[in-house]
Amino acid sequence: MMKILATRLTILTLLTIGLMPVSGNAQIDDLFNKTVKAITGSSDGEIDLGLKQALEFGVKEAVDKLSADKGYFDSPYKILVPEEARYIVSKVKMVPGFQDVEKQLLDKMNKAAEIAAKKATPIFVDAITALTIKDAMNILMGENDAATRYLETQTRTSLYTAFMPDIQAALDEVNAREYWKSVITAYNNIPFVKKANPQLDDHVNKKALDGLFSLIEVKEEKIRTDQSQRTTDLLKNVFSKQD
Repeated sequence: MMKILATRLTILTLLTIGLMPVSGNAQIDDLFNKTVKAITGSSDGEIDLGLKQALEFGVKEAVDKLSADKGYFDSPYKILVPEEARYIVSKVKMVPGFQDVEKQLLDKMNKAAEIAAKKATPIFVDAITALTIKDAMNILMGENDAATRYLETQTRTSLYTAFMPDIQAALDEVNAREYWKSVITAYNNIPFVKKANPQLDDHVNKKALDGLFSLIEVKEEKIRTDQSQRTTDLLKNVFSKQD
């Protein structure tokens, strides 16, 4: 239903733009906002607050789940050994003392991501707070993952930068980087192999963020498509026209 409404809104806006002078950007924005409000039956303030609340719920659910004990390990977002390191792991398994190398790495990488995920909330909150009414209008009329994609665009780089010291510290906390160095040393001591030194930090960081945004997206889609997920009057008012 909302996609049909969004298409009509786009056509109406484009038709009207054709009748406006080139200098009418403010008029175009005003037309867009008024048309969205007419279609959704919600005020500027309701749409803005409703989208922010949906994102807040998504962030809380994602952070709470993934930062819990075994949050990553027992989820669909479990962090696996980097593809470029799988050959190394397969070889090192044959070295005495490293038979359980893959299990050790999986445990340590996922524990590191779990620890780092606790630090995500303040950065997400800043981005949600900065969401403008125009952003909210566009998101409401967008696809089922529009709010998540907005949040990812606004936060992924800063989250990656902020996560890296935490990822490194978390990897060290569970002795993962030191363990990985011993794995690489054991591998590089195998005769005739090509020397290698892949880094865990970047891999764990990216996969930890992928998991967070994927869970936020799941929550957003539920709010958009499942009435039972709209647990406040605000969410019911803003998203009811999508049914």
